[in-house]
Amino acid sequence: MTHRYDLIVIGAGMAGVAAANKCADQGWAVAIVDELPYGGTCALRGCDPKKILRRGAEIIDSARLMRGKGIDDAELSINWADLMKHKHGFTDPVPRSMEDGLTGSGVTTLHGHARFTGPRQLEIDGDSYEANRFLVATGARPRPLEFPGHEHLIDSTGFLDLESLPPRILFVGGGFISFEFAHIATRAGSSAVIVDRGERPLKNFDPDLVELLVNRGREVGVDLRRTATIVDVQPANGGYQVTLEHAGAQETIETDLVVHGAGRVAELADLGLDAADVEWGEHGIRVADHLQSTTNHAVWAAGDSADTEGMPLTPVAVSEAKVAASNMIKGTTTTPDYAGIPTAVFTIPELTRVGMLESEASAHGIDLAVRYTDTSGWYSNYRIGETTAAAKILIDQSNDQIVGAHLLGPEYGELINTLGLAIKLGLTTRQLKSATAAYPTVGSDLGSML
Repeated sequence: MTHRYDLIVIGAGMAGVAAANKCADQGWAVAIVDELPYGGTCALRGCDPKKILRRGAEIIDSARLMRGKGIDDAELSINWADLMKHKHGFTDPVPRSMEDGLTGSGVTTLHGHARFTGPRQLEIDGDSYEANRFLVATGARPRPLEFPGHEHLIDSTGFLDLESLPPRILFVGGGFISFEFAHIATRAGSSAVIVDRGERPLKNFDPDLVELLVNRGREVGVDLRRTATIVDVQPANGGYQVTLEHAGAQETIETDLVVHGAGRVAELADLGLDAADVEWGEHGIRVADHLQSTTNHAVWAAGDSADTEGMPLTPVAVSEAKVAASNMIKGTTTTPDYAGIPTAVFTIPELTRVGMLESEASAHGIDLAVRYTDTSGWYSNYRIGETTAAAKILIDQSNDQIVGAHLLGPEYGELINTLGLAIKLGLTTRQLKSATAAYPTVGSDLGSML
């Protein structure tokens, strides 16, 4: 027996769920399938649980910053088991809640491994399915590593499920995952080493602010090894012996845990896309600007599953999925709007970005004004004892509009949203400065940054 639907969504993360609900609301027969618990990476294995763990690290760091300023932090520490229990209090109910919401909207929820057997056919654990359209939103997986001993590494999912935190942790790669987890681990009492094969970590962020963050991390015990490559990882003394190569010389580091933070690729290899005549690669399915496959018009993709200019962020994936669903329903070719979308590395303090880097703006020939401010001595940061904070705002002098904004500091993950809105709506700095903010708040600092 073959089951037939108007739409089958592959991947029950936030993007897939958004598209399934949108199409079901139009009366379509919709099914969604995932071999993992419903909820996706962000809610279960990424953004949300990570930031819950970060809260413990924030409290430790905040107390240390106020040492000698009225706070005695001598007995303060993270109970990792209790912090993980708090995390599970959020993540554990998500799959059931997500699935109940879908069924309540009339979506058929399926569990199992989906694989295309033809242009409009799927097989899910031996059962046959057909649909007029498919949306692929299967997310990403850790990039395959090739050095000997790579099988000993755990990924971000494994880190977020650690029952106890070992004393020594080595992170492979200089991106989001390594920096965020290293900042959590050091505040929880572990030592952290980040091994990055390049000279510049966090390449998508302003290099000046990245250096400030690296120095701040060093103060709390985050040891960054630049231009170093992993030669091998071998079990030793109940932990691991990691051999690095730097400038032609080798070094051995003893550690208790090695974590993969060296990037991710689209999770598409096991979907049988070739059988569906769908062109794809490690960056996702080849899609037109309106998110429809260029080689099989029955297939659409969103998020990490789509090869687009959008950043690999959950809000971007959800936005793309909604655009794809709308195009399916209306027969239109609307394209996603990527203007003014901020991103953040939730280290302590957080590092944020929206719009262009300084080098990108210069390459575009923009008549650029760079307004860099060391905000570490400003009241908002003095109040909490923070000694590292800065802002770099990039302004097109021809029209007084912001083309890029880069912030490092406490609560700047909220402030960057205002700057993102300004870019999206084309607001001028004069218009932004004309607004009166509640005071004293971090938001009230914006006018002075401009």
